[in-house]
Amino acid sequence: MPTRRTLLAGATASLVVGACSRISNAVEPASGQIMIERLDARLDALISPDATADLLGTGYQWAEGPAWDRRRSCLYFTDVPGNRAYRWRPGGDVETWLDPSGIPASEAAGFREPGANGLWMRADGQLLACIHGTRSVVSIDPDSQVRTPLATAFAGQRFNSPNDLVEAADGTIYFTDPPYGLAGLDASPLKEMAANGVYRRRPTGEIERLLDDMTFPNGIALSPDERRLYVAQSDPEAQMIRVLGLDPAGAVESDAIFFNAEGLDGPGLPDGMAVDRTGNLFATGPGGILVLGPDGALLGRILTGRGTANCAFGGEGGGELFITAQDRLLRVETRSRGVQWS
Repeated sequence: MPTRRTLLAGATASLVVGACSRISNAVEPASGQIMIERLDARLDALISPDATADLLGTGYQWAEGPAWDRRRSCLYFTDVPGNRAYRWRPGGDVETWLDPSGIPASEAAGFREPGANGLWMRADGQLLACIHGTRSVVSIDPDSQVRTPLATAFAGQRFNSPNDLVEAADGTIYFTDPPYGLAGLDASPLKEMAANGVYRRRPTGEIERLLDDMTFPNGIALSPDERRLYVAQSDPEAQMIRVLGLDPAGAVESDAIFFNAEGLDGPGLPDGMAVDRTGNLFATGPGGILVLGPDGALLGRILTGRGTANCAFGGEGGGELFITAQDRLLRVETRSRGVQWS
């Protein structure tokens, strides 16, 4: 059975006739480089046609979860199967920050990936993290590294392996819970949840399940007005990004496919996402980073030449896109600014 890493890193879809038929087989960039595929003139306002990438680090098994710390001027990211979290500071090298990032190997029986995955930097300077090994969402103090569990179970059952998360302005946390951290995935004897769900944790601690019908929910993001919740599905048989419309109280009032990634060429599947302050979605998918307008139109792609797990805006002013692409950490300057810099 192919592993998640095999699928995410190498999945390709044959070209189909239709809305995506203009996407031809793109030339794969040379190692450490990127290419910009422009499909709509609106892309030029978001990223320069001749943008290049800085290679900040390499040698990881599967880099994930970038999150920029504005207070400490640094970036955190994870290597999920490597069970480590790293920190990078401008002008410096990548350094190991947490080892292990999840649970020790001696306690990881039944886990295929016991480490931390998605990260999110809170406005108060605390770091949110999805930890496969503890099957939980936690808050980590970046200075002391003390961890505080925030979500460990729903309806008396432990989560599978929380994967990615995003926080709203009022402290509500949305997160996904596929079985990627468990050996055997859905067949794991450790799996207690029948569903691979999408959840919301209210500031009160109350946890609600929003979706229970996705096969492999993965990346998750909020629109700038927090009225749209985007959820990626990393299923090679049903590659898509869904969008839930939320009313002012957070109730789900609509559910639709925002973008269907089937028919795009290139390695990778829908995974992590970042939103800019005007509502454009920078979403990982076949080929690298898909740049999607608020209307769901594919404006172009940042082609990385490898399976790409996640991205996040950061740097001074929020105009740098940090990309975790399989074995490496990349940085691309953008004309967009992250939603946190609105």
